[in-house]
Amino acid sequence: MQVVLAQPRGFCAGVTRAIEIVERALAGHGAPVHVFHEIVHNQWVVNDLRDRGAVFVDSIEQVPVGGTVVFSAHGVSTQVVAQARRLGLNTIDATCPLVSKVHQQAQRFARMGHVLVMIGHAGHEEVQGTIGCVNAPVHLVSSTADANALRLPADAPVAYVTQTTLSIDDTRDIIDALSKRFVHLVGPDVDGICYATQNRQIAVRALAEQVDLVLVVGARNSSNSNRLREVADRVGVDAHLVQDATEIRAEWLSGAARVGVTSGASTPELLVQEVVHALQARHNGPVVPVLQLPGVQEDVLFRLPAEFSEPVS
Repeated sequence: MQVVLAQPRGFCAGVTRAIEIVERALAGHGAPVHVFHEIVHNQWVVNDLRDRGAVFVDSIEQVPVGGTVVFSAHGVSTQVVAQARRLGLNTIDATCPLVSKVHQQAQRFARMGHVLVMIGHAGHEEVQGTIGCVNAPVHLVSSTADANALRLPADAPVAYVTQTTLSIDDTRDIIDALSKRFVHLVGPDVDGICYATQNRQIAVRALAEQVDLVLVVGARNSSNSNRLREVADRVGVDAHLVQDATEIRAEWLSGAARVGVTSGASTPELLVQEVVHALQARHNGPVVPVLQLPGVQEDVLFRLPAEFSEPVS
């Protein structure tokens, strides 16, 4: 059995930035530092930061008066920001800049008087934050069926924005469905989806075409990790999402001469390597060198907030 790795995989620039913000907040303010929701969708990352003094909360009221709170990479609504200010909290915004860009797009469309459509998954923190950043009604659509069910006139000035971690193919289909219904539709091209989401989906598609099984390492509540599994599945290969090496099932490996491995944008490389080692340990024959496929070499970096611009001493 040979293990084949997708490239790129794992942490994106937004996740790296968000984790570093919490680390620097802990270094500068001391523990505890409160974080509103999971900083990123990965339990290993959350547990590691918790062990170092981060306290994760689902309500701003859980943060003590005068305390420090970090907003997660998924972004928050203007109501959450206002509530934190009323309570006198020290706020640090770790929202991914690409999510902030979506907020700005939504706000601009709302100011222009467009009927706003959000393409995304109900209940996801990013969707909640985006919908909550505009002072106007927002129609949430998650499928072409949702798009076709919108009760709006064909000549309505409709504008759409998208969640950054969606399937490129699904999003393109939804945009096509909207464009067939609304003659004045405006919005970003599908390329407006996060660069890391696109790169990882392209990479896992190439991976799936060359292996017998794909394992996506990522959290079950990670949207981008789930989309990677779906993309591989659509190629026609058996694909599974595992949170770590302990979740690999022996029956998946039966007859699999080549096993492809990739990971979501919030998954540490440590977990990927543990999966690789677990796969190699299950094979009785000689260990075949791991093959990493060629792919995009990402060099994107996002600036930290101004208060963390100086290196940690």
